[in-house]
Formats: sequence, structure tokens, C-alpha cells
Amino acid sequence: MAKPNCRDRCGNVSIPYPFGIGSSCFMHETYEIVCNGSGAFLPSIHVEVLEIRIIDPYNTGDSSEPGLIRVKMPIISSSNCINQSSAASDARVNFSGTPFFFSSYRNKFVSVGCDNLATITGLDSMLVVGCKTDCSNKKLKGNCSGFDCCQTTVPDGIQLLNVTFSNTSSCKRAFLAETQWLNKTDPSASNHVLNLDYVPVVLEWTVLNFTNDYDFEALYNRRHIYWDYTRYDVKYYYCRYGYEGNPYLNMGCQDINECEDEKQKYPRCANNFECENTKGSYNCNKRKSPLKIAILVISPSFGVLFLLLVIWRLYKVIKKRNKIKLKQKFFKRNGGLLLQQQLSSNENNVQKAKLFNSKELEIATDRFNENRILGKGGQGTVYKGMLIDGRIVAIKKCNTVDEGNIEQFVNEIIILSQINHRNVVKLLGCCLETEVPLLVYEFISNGTLFQYLHEENEDFPLLTWEMRLRIATEIAGALSYLHSAASLPIYHRDIKSSNILIDDKYRAKVADFGTSRSVAIDQTHVTTLVYGTFGYLDPEYFQTSQFTDKSDVYSFGVVLIELLTGEKPVSSTRSAESRNLSTYFVHSLKENCLFDILDTQVRKVCNKDEVIAIANLAKRCLHLNGKKRPTMLEIMMELEGVQKVSHVQTNFDELEYVRNEEMGPQNDVSISASSCLELGSTSSSDALPLLSFKSI
Repeated sequence: MAKPNCRDRCGNVSIPYPFGIGSSCFMHETYEIVCNGSGAFLPSIHVEVLEIRIIDPYNTGDSSEPGLIRVKMPIISSSNCINQSSAASDARVNFSGTPFFFSSYRNKFVSVGCDNLATITGLDSMLVVGCKTDCSNKKLKGNCSGFDCCQTTVPDGIQLLNVTFSNTSSCKRAFLAETQWLNKTDPSASNHVLNLDYVPVVLEWTVLNFTNDYDFEALYNRRHIYWDYTRYDVKYYYCRYGYEGNPYLNMGCQDINECEDEKQKYPRCANNFECENTKGSYNCNKRKSPLKIAILVISPSFGVLFLLLVIWRLYKVIKKRNKIKLKQKFFKRNGGLLLQQQLSSNENNVQKAKLFNSKELEIATDRFNENRILGKGGQGTVYKGMLIDGRIVAIKKCNTVDEGNIEQFVNEIIILSQINHRNVVKLLGCCLETEVPLLVYEFISNGTLFQYLHEENEDFPLLTWEMRLRIATEIAGALSYLHSAASLPIYHRDIKSSNILIDDKYRAKVADFGTSRSVAIDQTHVTTLVYGTFGYLDPEYFQTSQFTDKSDVYSFGVVLIELLTGEKPVSSTRSAESRNLSTYFVHSLKENCLFDILDTQVRKVCNKDEVIAIANLAKRCLHLNGKKRPTMLEIMMELEGVQKVSHVQTNFDELEYVRNEEMGPQNDVSISASSCLELGSTSSSDALPLLSFKSI
């Protein structure tokens, strides 16, 4: 396991290569292990090592699993904890630039303390993950079930752990811990956590671009090495089937002699067969018998041929039957029965989407060729395909669906089947007989609104003011339809410019309904976990965990600001107080500096009153009190009014009257084109975000 002539252990910890103790014993300084009397330490990330493993995918049954390393991580406490240790003073752990990642399926995030809403944020994913404890409901029982303690999962491939407490009136604690350790420990017993400074955490590791002994890419086949990608697209290596050892060492993967296997990990040959070892496998050969040889020679050739035909036919029948059973198994596991029930129900008034077969979609995507990939996201990979009838479609290959939450997957199919709007991406059908579900959408050819606003590329021309105004009106119309015209109100929950597609006529199409919800009229959607994207997340939703139609309005307001300014929702190039675009925009309005932050294409508008009207509308959408925000129907009508005015030459008095009548004097602002001082010192805006972005 270790490099030749190097130590392979530090106390009870085995040290496999690419890790090593001492110079020239490790692949890269990132993997250097320091061994002293108290244990093994990894200086590159400042942690104590408990275990290092090179995963054998054929022993674990998971060929998408990189190496693992168990380390000790500090428990993070709020500032008013009396027994807080020095190790818990920093609520931020950053592994960026290293080959180490927090394992999403072997760890859980735990929050301890009464009424404690603890969240973690990742620099790359822009997602908020956390949970809230509840000390008022003593009926909650079980290991960390919500009373004084809660736990939740973490995203794949994060390297930044940044913990935030929403309430520090009393001692609060939060930490990331190994799932197996949590199953044996009761973190809800606060006194137990108070006595701990560290807990075990599992990290995943890969070799990234660090190579030393040989070139993996050129020699992996000759050295009996395979490679694969993790869930977050990081490459790792392992020994091919029939070989074992360390793939990171030169000639580290050696052939397994299955015939001398004492642990009987491989099937044994029958008594009348002899085992013969081969490279990467083994054969079971019949024992030589003169009588059997004579029988085979004497037997008529046509009898042998008939037997072979029968065996071949049986093999084909069994193979076909197994294939059908496997498809039925996948169909049931992927929610096919639930979907059929929903599609056949008259109550839901659902349009029947086509159920494609797996062979048809394999042909359409050239067996899901990597060259057909249009994009990847947290819910799956999207491929470009062509159906048998010649239609170009987008085929979404979903990530593995949790069998315990099948309704969440079926949700997107049901919601899109209810929607019939020209500015919403149309769902053509789905395929559930494959290992992971496949969704078939109409193909939108011109990219996303985010690309047009924030990427400098000749493929994405600049959007004129008229185009931006039309796109905003189309988005508002689609959301208004979802909120008020659909059979049941539908809340999108993740409105952002990257989820707005642009077709060949530069029309907007609202997409990605993976986190959407249908709710009864006059109800809100309540959740214990907060979903959303930084920069677009409604502060009121984050505080109350109650998502309403006005939460979509807030997110739309941020998109409206993007159209006006061309700025990203969160940017590190702005000052710390103004990194959030909502804060930056509202502060500019208060300082009478709107025209200093507008996009170049918007500044070219002759009629500045149109821009002021849209800016005032965006400000109303960002109001901290959701009840004071306009509805999407009101927003659509105001945008249509501005769009009509932009096509008719009117005098200034008429335009001023329209704006005052539609927006009201209390929300109207007067903006001049004069220069302003640098923004971001302080702000009392009613649209200030809930979270601080100093750590991003």
C-alpha cells in the first residue's frame, strides 16, 4: 500500500500512497503525513487523521466512490458559550485548492441548542443548507429529531464549510459529523456535546492533477487501471476487475489468483472442475475423462448443433426476460406507478405526457454521447437529441432519485403537464424504465438569460432595451399564469436568470421546475429546510420557512435588476456591503444614483422615464414585507403598460401621469444622471438582504 522503502503506518493508522511519511514518500506535499507521539496529522488542511482508505469499487459495490479519509473536525460554538475551546472559535473551514472534499452521503450537518437555526454555505454552489431546532415541541422523539437538535444532509463536492447562527442569545453549537458516529451517539444530549471538542468527519480525496510515478492517462490500460468521475466531476483511479492493490503506485495493481482465494470472495468451481487462473479472471475447466471424450467424438454433429441452438435460444429468452424485469423494476422504483395514477386521475386535470422507451432515447442521444451534453446541474445532465420523427429535443438525465422521496421527482412531471403557456418550457414526455429517470423537453436553442447578461461572447449578442423590456414582460406573464391561471397555484421557488431560456426568436422560456410546488388556494408551503440561490432568496422566506407567491415576486425583482444593470446577483468585485445586488440597487436609488449603475444598453434609452418606472417596480418587488409587494398579475400589467408606452411617442406630462397612477407616490423615486460617491457604507433600505455576504 505504501511506497517502497517508506513507513506504512503511524500508530493504528495505515498510510497508503499517495500519502506518505517523510520526503519522497508522498505524491505531492498536499498528501504529506506528520507522525508524532499523539497521532497522524495532515498539515495541508491542519487536521488529525483517524483512517485513510483506497476504495475498492468491486468490494463496496459502488464504482463511483473515490478514496476516503476520516479526520477530527472541531465543534463550532456561538460566541457566548462558556466552555468554548480555542478549536471552536473559527466557524469557517476552507479546503479550496486541495484534493479534499466533504463527503455528502457519509456526513450530516447537526445543529444543537434551543431555537437554533444554523446554516452552512458553500462558495461554489451558492446554496443555503441548514436546519432549525424546536424546543417548544417535546413530543419530538428520537436521536436528533428536532427537539433541541436537528440534522440534515450536505451537497456533493463542497470544500467550504461556513457556519452561521441566526440567534446567539444562548449557547448554540453546530458541526459536521460522520453518519455512522451519529448513529451511535445522541447529539441531542447537550451535555454530551459540551464535553466534546472534536467529532469524526469523512472526507473524499482524489489525486486531481498531481502525478509522480507515471502518466495515468497514457498507461491506465496497460497498468490495469480504470478511472471514473465523482458526483462533482473530479477524476479518480482504481484497479480494474480481477486486480487488486494501489492504483497510484507504479505496477500497483496486481492480478488476483482466484484459485488460491482463501477468503472465498469469488465463486468456487464445482468438484468435477479444475480452477485455472487467468489475467484478471479465472476459468473452471472440466476434468479430463477418456469416456467423455469418446462420447463427444461419437455423438452426431447435428445433435451437438441442435443442443447449441437450444442453449442459444434459451439464453436469448432468459436475457430478454431479465431485461424486461429490470425495466419493470426501474419503472416502479422511479415512480412510474405513482405517475400513472396521477396521469389517469381526473382530479388533477393532467394532460397525458408521452412515455418514451429507453431504446428510442438512446438512439436520439447517440447512447448519451458526451458531445451531446448541453449542461449539468444539481438535478441532472441535459443532452441534445433528435427523435425518430426529426424533432430536436432536450433530454434531462436525472440524478439518482431517493426512493423515499419519489413524489419530489414525479412533482416536476405533474406540474409541467398542467402548464400550457408559450413562455414556459414544454414537457413532451418521460422515460422511467432506465436506471435513472429521463425527461424530454422542447429544445430551446439560444442559451440562458444569464449568458446574455453576464458572458461576453459573440454567440450571445447584447440585449437592447426593447428586448429586455419584452423579456421581463414575458417572464412576468409566465409567472402570473403559474400563480393565478393554472388549475392549482404553482410556486416556482427558484426564479433566476440561469433558469430563463431564450429561444431562436429571443423569447423568454421559464424552465427548471425541480423544486416547484403546487398548493391549494390561500395556503403557503412550509418546509423545515430552506432551498434557494444566494442573491435571489426571499429574506422573509428564509426567516419564516413559509414560501408564498410573493417569494417568487422577490426573485423576479432581482432578475429585473439584472436586466437594468447587467450586474450579477452576488459579486465579489463590489464592496463588502454591496456584494448583494438587491442592496446595491436600493442604495443607489436612495442616493439618486440609478443611472450610474445601469447597463450600457439601458443608458442608450431616449425616454429615461421608462427606465425609472421599471426601477420603481423592481424596488417594490424587493420589499422586505411580502404583503407590500405587488402580485405577478399586477407586475405583468405594469410592464405591458410601459411596453405600450415605449412604442408610442407621448409627452412628458402624460408619461409622468401614467407612472404616478400605476406605482403610487410613496414608492416613486426621482433619479438624476449625476455622479455619486462609492456605495455600500450603510443603508436602511426596506430591501436589505437577510444574510451577510462578507464570507463569499
